[in-house]
Amino acid sequence: MGTKPDVAIIGAGPAGLMAAEVIAQGGAKVTVYDAMPSVGRKFLMAGRGGLNLTHSEPPEKFLTRYREAAPKLAAAIEAFPPDRLRGWCEALGQPTFVGTSGRIFPKALKASPLLRAWLRRLDRSGVSFSLRHRWTGWDQGGRLLFQTPEGQRTADARATVLALGGASWPRLGSDGGWAGTLRARGVGVSPLKPANCGFTVAWSDIFRDRFEGAPLKGIALSFGNGSVRGEAVITRDGIEGGAVYALSADLREAILASGRATLNVALRPDIATGDLVQRLSAPRGKQSFSNWLRKAAQLSPVAIGLLQETAHASSVSLSSLSAEALAGLINAVPVQLSGIAPITRTISSAGGIAFGELDAAFMLRRLPGVFAAGEMLDWEAPTGGYLLQACFATGVAAAKGVVRWLNPHGEERAARLEP
Repeated sequence: MGTKPDVAIIGAGPAGLMAAEVIAQGGAKVTVYDAMPSVGRKFLMAGRGGLNLTHSEPPEKFLTRYREAAPKLAAAIEAFPPDRLRGWCEALGQPTFVGTSGRIFPKALKASPLLRAWLRRLDRSGVSFSLRHRWTGWDQGGRLLFQTPEGQRTADARATVLALGGASWPRLGSDGGWAGTLRARGVGVSPLKPANCGFTVAWSDIFRDRFEGAPLKGIALSFGNGSVRGEAVITRDGIEGGAVYALSADLREAILASGRATLNVALRPDIATGDLVQRLSAPRGKQSFSNWLRKAAQLSPVAIGLLQETAHASSVSLSSLSAEALAGLINAVPVQLSGIAPITRTISSAGGIAFGELDAAFMLRRLPGVFAAGEMLDWEAPTGGYLLQACFATGVAAAKGVVRWLNPHGEERAARLEP
């Protein structure tokens, strides 16, 4: 049994839903297919942390967050920038605000109200949904193939937008299984790798058992030429958290290349070295070393534990260090990373469809009429709103490409479309 929409959107995440909205505005009959029993599952998961939609920093700085992919994403993000995304949210009855960090959130601080309003709009636009439809490729006649609870189904669409996500959080629907299907068609796909991820550390049993789940607050992390202030969390197997994620791309590549990386942790980056030395030169008296260190440098128990862990690994006694050496260690604790968290437990993934496989309209050069958007593409970005912004923007860009593809005179119509 087959169906025949004008356009098939495969993947009901932000990129796919945005593409569906814009294409429906262009007058096409749209059906969104997804393997899961409900839409936007990863989007809803992102909303548990407040739904960081985008960021308020200047455009020129914003684009640098996409690293090597910035030139490839620039046109899409400039056409649908953060201000336009905020206006789109407002039109759905979900006003936004700029947090103290510059990050932008809906005032509701969750995804469900926005998603419900969005689905109502899509329904009014005539967009259809076929859920529990897992895309498996194409048949010999070029029809889309889906595996469903009722067996195999086909769809014969005039154009297709692939928006299946990367390979993080596969239980929410994005498992990266599409990569093999596209490679079999000759499409270049860079290997999918963990992004915004944690790392493994060979903690001692004593440190692990005492400090698992403890936050390191007000710290600065550095690796190579990168440095970032923020927070991290000790896990049973290593370390994770926002500050770690900001450096994760470079850390990941170093570990893939040599099997290890040294992350430097500044526990009191707000105190100048001279001031810290002066504090640590005060007499200890009858206090225990840990209690004296806590008071002199205002260090938390987990910070002191990290210092002791490092000293133990180097066979050094902390109490024997000079004030200068101890101050130096406090603001440059070397943490040896030995591995990368599994991609199934990371916030996002790197890798995907190579940009050289796409034309300027996000259509696959080898597969005319097939477009791609979102995290399927070969880009990565840190947390902070950059991930969702690029998913929304590439969804809009691919949708406008579809409108042009369907209509020989669609250039002007596509230019007028606004999500």
